[in-house]
Amino acid sequence: MAYTTINKSGDYFNTKLTTGTGNSQAVTGVGFQPDWIWGKRRDSSGHHSLFDAVRGITKGLESNQAGAEWTSTGYYSSFDSDGFTIASGAGGAGNGSGQTAVQWCWKANGAGSANTDGSISSTVSANTTAGFSIVSYTGTGANATVGHGLGVVPQVVIARSRSNGGAGWNWGVYHKDLGNTNAVFLNSTAASTSVSAYWNNTSPTSSVFSLGSDGVVNLSSGTFIAYCFAEKTGYSKFGKYTGNGNADGTFVYTGFKPAFLMIKRTDNTSNWLLYDNKREGYNQANDYLNPDNSNAEGGGDNYLDLLSNGFKTRVASQSINVSGASYIYMAFASAPLVGTNNVPCTAR
Repeated sequence: MAYTTINKSGDYFNTKLTTGTGNSQAVTGVGFQPDWIWGKRRDSSGHHSLFDAVRGITKGLESNQAGAEWTSTGYYSSFDSDGFTIASGAGGAGNGSGQTAVQWCWKANGAGSANTDGSISSTVSANTTAGFSIVSYTGTGANATVGHGLGVVPQVVIARSRSNGGAGWNWGVYHKDLGNTNAVFLNSTAASTSVSAYWNNTSPTSSVFSLGSDGVVNLSSGTFIAYCFAEKTGYSKFGKYTGNGNADGTFVYTGFKPAFLMIKRTDNTSNWLLYDNKREGYNQANDYLNPDNSNAEGGGDNYLDLLSNGFKTRVASQSINVSGASYIYMAFASAPLVGTNNVPCTAR
């Protein structure tokens, strides 16, 4: 049984759905002050827009593009004690009249503080309870380490240049099941690729993650942001599975009912898939978005079930369940299967 000390997952991660008004909109009910907001318009095309408390509420990045960080007051106005405020007329945040959007919210630890654990000093906003930190650093162009503040080994690191953009300036994703000589790119459909100069062939430790000399993650004098995730029983899970290619698809045990699930095929080209427990659709018709493109929300493809203790694929699709294909995933909980309060969760 997946007992956990995090009995209320919503204290650290939550999904909010919004409908635009064209006016400034205070969104409440998140349950905490978010330190990372990942927003996406649902009803039409629009870039995935990522904001965090370390870079500041006006500093945006886009998961589906290789562009550098940009500054805008036209998306969000503030991180608030129980949510956030969307700026007036913020079409980019899906706040045009009648537009629908989703905002995925994580709690770190505010604007961050200095960390000198690595050979590169960093600014770190770390939530050690939930295993999530936001890390800002300046590259050296040489092999280095960066402190992440989690106190345990992260299983996933997503790193991005803030200062440089354009072709080849990818979002580098380290995942424990790909190993320290490989990466996938959040903005790309490409398969996993060997990139020894990203992570210096070295896995993260309880205090630092390692960087090689590649400019995508460590350009000399370039500025970077990294999102680091450590697994917490009953709250988060970062793993892999192998597809079986039929409608009675692979079952993946997470130990909780997923509230957020992101999947990527790694042995061949394929879109990333992103699901949550708040948007339209129920088993088997959960709606999805693709972090690597700006497309509107898709659904009705009978891709998977979100269950009380994990998820199950339901179609022989390139992006989720090809026979013998390899997939990685990131998942965060709606509720643990069984918490320390001995209260079991149920499937929806």
